[in-house]
Amino acid sequence: MSWFRALKDTTRTGLSVERKRLEPLVALRGAAGLAIVIAVSLTFFGPAVAASSAFGAFQAAIATFQRSWRPRPELAVASGASLGVSTFLGYLTGGHLVLFLTLLVLWTFLAGLSWAAGPTIGIIASSNVAMMLVTITLPTSVANAAGHAAMMVFGGLVQAALVILFPVRRWGAHRDALADALAAEADYARRLRHDPVAPFDGEPLMLARNAAALTPRQARTRPAQLRGARGIAERIRPVLASLADPAVGVPDEGPERERVLELLGAAGSILDAAARAIRHGAPVKVPPAAVATFKTPDTGAILSGPARRAAARLGSLLTDVLETAGARTDTQHPEPRNENAQLSRPTLVRLLPIAAGSMRRELYRGSPILRHAIRVSAVAAVGYLIGTALPFGHGYWAPMAAVMVMRPDFSQTYSRAVARFGGTLIGVALATGLVQVVHPGTGLSATLAVTCAGLMYLVMRTGQLAAQACVAAYVVFLLDMGGEAWGQTVPERVVLTLVGGVLAMLAYAVYPAWETPRLRTRLADWLLALGRYGAAVIGRYVEPGGGSLPDVREALLAARTAELAWQEAASRARTEPVRHRGLSRAADDAEHALRHIGRVEMLMEAHLPERDATPVPAAARLAKALRTATEDGARAVRERRVPRWQAVRDALADWDGEGVPDRVVRRGAGLLLEALEDLSDALDTDVPPITLKPDGPHPPDDRKPEDWKPEDWKLADRKLGDWKPADRKPADRKLGDRKPADRKPDAPDSNAPKPGAPLPGAPLPGAPLPDARKPEGPPGPEGRAAR
Repeated sequence: MSWFRALKDTTRTGLSVERKRLEPLVALRGAAGLAIVIAVSLTFFGPAVAASSAFGAFQAAIATFQRSWRPRPELAVASGASLGVSTFLGYLTGGHLVLFLTLLVLWTFLAGLSWAAGPTIGIIASSNVAMMLVTITLPTSVANAAGHAAMMVFGGLVQAALVILFPVRRWGAHRDALADALAAEADYARRLRHDPVAPFDGEPLMLARNAAALTPRQARTRPAQLRGARGIAERIRPVLASLADPAVGVPDEGPERERVLELLGAAGSILDAAARAIRHGAPVKVPPAAVATFKTPDTGAILSGPARRAAARLGSLLTDVLETAGARTDTQHPEPRNENAQLSRPTLVRLLPIAAGSMRRELYRGSPILRHAIRVSAVAAVGYLIGTALPFGHGYWAPMAAVMVMRPDFSQTYSRAVARFGGTLIGVALATGLVQVVHPGTGLSATLAVTCAGLMYLVMRTGQLAAQACVAAYVVFLLDMGGEAWGQTVPERVVLTLVGGVLAMLAYAVYPAWETPRLRTRLADWLLALGRYGAAVIGRYVEPGGGSLPDVREALLAARTAELAWQEAASRARTEPVRHRGLSRAADDAEHALRHIGRVEMLMEAHLPERDATPVPAAARLAKALRTATEDGARAVRERRVPRWQAVRDALADWDGEGVPDRVVRRGAGLLLEALEDLSDALDTDVPPITLKPDGPHPPDDRKPEDWKPEDWKLADRKLGDWKPADRKPADRKLGDRKPADRKPDAPDSNAPKPGAPLPGAPLPGAPLPDARKPEGPPGPEGRAAR
């Protein structure tokens, strides 16, 4: 993608406003906490302290709005406390330029590095650095600075107390995540009726799993409807796919296919009913026709083999989903014994060493997080120096704007820079005009500031443009409450905000961390994870066992995580103004092949043998060959080579096929090999030499052009449907297709018969036409060059 197109796309993204679900009660709670803090500060300390404490309460409320499954009051306290400490230290060093720049660089570097611990911590740390640049200008003495810092901590405590005292949809995010996962599987079941190999996006299941990770205190109070349903939903997906796929299920047509279509439709209705009940905390209302479909006794008579087992397993799983979704108390559906151990969320105290370890692991050359930390700290220092050197005053606007918009990836940095500048123009213009017309006092300015903050909380997830406009107006009213004249803040804020945005864009262009060159690594990681998942599934046929399958489940989760990492990387790479570095359009074909590999492995998992099943010794060699081949293949992908699968092909050639129920694993292994070969074809972008069309199709085998036989060249490497009118010369087509118009006057055919005479060797009516003419000359390289 060119720079022009990349800038156009990021600009459009930054200026767009999305339609999102608004949460007015949550926004009202944050605005109420801010109003309480400002009122207390104005009553006891005055406008300057009120402005500082308002920044602390404002930032603490934003911390509770971050993408967390449950508002954590600890985040509000940590945000207010960290902003207070930053403000106090910044004021102590503010009189010495060198000391303050050193503190600013250190603080900004740590904030940039904190993105390794997650986007929530990264956003809070970056916002605290940006707020510090403003709040250090408000105190007038060391004691006054300590008082400002204490009031910022007080603002965080107030927001945390409101979260505890007035919870809004306490388990709403968890309910939505689980309901979305069930609804996604319901939609998947309906799509399988029309497309037996329809794809499935595993992101809803991953989000539901993240939502199921709780602290011990949260696990004790979780509603019964949220317990156990996610694990059942994980097992439903492969059963749905195996029931619909003709490769391991029923034929494409006939009574068996009709019965499967009825089961899939009923499964979609039941899953939708369970999703609605969990989302709203209401009883389950299942359509009677859907339940009757699974209770019909003729299912066992119509279906047989793997399809019959899949139908029975699907009915059992759907019954468990309905029982879980209808649970109203903790005693109706007990907690699985090992769920807390597998899905535990650390508390805030235990999260600190985990975050420090994540930051320490990013301290290596080439780390995108480290490059972001270096980039943002350098921009903050340069922006502060530029703002100080310019005759505007209030030079902190430039570094504040840069720190607020910079992110580890290109698209977010550029789109946020455009949105911040556009939102600043709108917010400052509206707020300044209102100040000039109304001339509000301290109380009215505080009320307007709280109103703008509430609007920002309400629309902050609909787009950066609307949120930044509210933030800009909030700061104007807050500074007006603090006694600063509008003429001293608005003009330079607009100019310096533009300077900060330009610095952020230039920094990413000069010192980037592109995602495109790492696409092959992401692709190789996905292939490696799929290989381990497939080996774990096939290995279960060697030693059948019932109950939980921790190795298969862990391998599946690792493969799903690698797939999501690839999707995020590919999405970022599409917006970057860099060359493809070896993947380009082949990335889509490779992604399709890997999705097919994962789907085949999922089908085999759906038919894992029971504990008393007959072992399959031949599966051991196949599992080992698959693991080894995918490890070598992942290495080949990283080294820009085409992976080969000879080990898997040899293992299948030696397969005995005895003792496999319905030969599901053997049939799935064949499909797996085909998908692996499709991956190699997608990554093989070399074109054979001396072809008439550079992007023409290759011969359907793995031989090199030097090893081709003469008949491989007779159609000059292309199919008849790929020829253009100019290429359809008489020598390239069959004799029966030749027309007199094909003969040009300057190139007469000396062997052509006279008009009315039969063609030499012409076939009789109804007989098959002879083969096309073979090119003259030897079939070797010299002959091909002569042609």
